[in-house]
Amino acid sequence: MTAPLHIVVLMGGWSAERAVSLMSGAGVADALEGLGHRVTRIDMDRDVAARLAEAKPDIVFNALHGTPGEDGSVQGLMDLMGLTYTHSGLAASVISIDKVLTKQALVPHGVPMPGGRVVKSAEIFAADPLQRPYVLKPVNEGSSVGIAIVTAEGNYGNPIGRDVAGPWQDFDELLAEPYVRGRELTTAVLGTRALGVTELRPKSGFYDYDAKYTEGMTDHIFPADIPDEIAAACKALALESHRLLGCKGCSRADFRWDDERGVDGLFLLEVNTQPGMTPLSLVPEQARHCGISYPELVQAIVDEAVGTTER
Repeated sequence: MTAPLHIVVLMGGWSAERAVSLMSGAGVADALEGLGHRVTRIDMDRDVAARLAEAKPDIVFNALHGTPGEDGSVQGLMDLMGLTYTHSGLAASVISIDKVLTKQALVPHGVPMPGGRVVKSAEIFAADPLQRPYVLKPVNEGSSVGIAIVTAEGNYGNPIGRDVAGPWQDFDELLAEPYVRGRELTTAVLGTRALGVTELRPKSGFYDYDAKYTEGMTDHIFPADIPDEIAAACKALALESHRLLGCKGCSRADFRWDDERGVDGLFLLEVNTQPGMTPLSLVPEQARHCGISYPELVQAIVDEAVGTTER
């Protein structure tokens, strides 16, 4: 463990994931104080640069989720200010939050991801962009914000009704991907270690924002009851994606697995560079199962950032 530090925990902000970030930040700050560090909590607003300059921290623990804390904006600001911070740097953040850029970075290296294309939201009111079933999602949001699964018997209409509630009302462009049937798997990476594989079984619907952050709505099975070759593939792909994207600290790779197709049915959906640190979050849960307590996890993330000289 490093000597006691003055650590700013940066949380909140104004993204769709503000409430989750505040929960993550509170847990992190409490853990850091329990470890003996001096902590300054900052709920990010437009004056964040002035508040960071005033605080003069040894390091910033980035507990933000969504934009602008996860898309490279805050990372670039802190780079300009010469601040050391946790998690991924500017380039990895810009690429990872953008699902199209992530595909461009990973697929040529053999990482399996669903196909698809970016469409204007207005297009889908005239015709389906892909054969049903397919998935529509924002290009650069996390935590399953704004996802719609369009099925033949769904209630969005055929074609999709302009006035029907869905992500097309909030985003001008959407990524359309073929729907991968099967099971939801996720793997956390801490430093150079893949912690394991969790299967997520929502009790209704799919693993959306509410299922992620509402207690009791999703069963977490760890270790996932899957063949050894699938677990090994998840861990290998999560580590390789973490490396190829240039992630730091911890990340979380989300997969869909069509269990009727074996390893050929495993697809990476996205890599989250700012995974949640709430009581229901998957990275702390996997760490705990691996014998790493919540404070030890937080300290490990700080230690890697302090020891990282090149972002």
